[in-house]
Amino acid sequence: MDRLSLFLTLATGPVTTGGLVIAAMSMGYYGWPVIGTAAAIGFLLAWPAAYLVSRRIKRHDPDFDHTRENRTGVIPDPQAPEV
Repeated sequence: MDRLSLFLTLATGPVTTGGLVIAAMSMGYYGWPVIGTAAAIGFLLAWPAAYLVSRRIKRHDPDFDHTRENRTGVIPDPQAPEV
C-alpha cells in the first residue's frame, strides 16, 4: 500500500490537469469539449504521476527500507509499514 501516493495525488492532479488545459489553450483550442477532455485526461493521469513521484522520493530516501514489507493477503494491513 503506497499511502504517500494517495496524498501526492492531491498535488499532481491539479498540476497535470492545469498543464494540459494550458497546453490546449496555447494551441488555440478554447471550446468546452477540449477543456473537458484535457481535464479528464489530467484526472486519469493524477494517480500514476503521484505513484511515480512517490517511488522516486522513496528511492532517494536513505532511511526508507522496502524490505520491511510483509504481504500476508490481498488487502494490505493499514497498520503495516509503508511500501
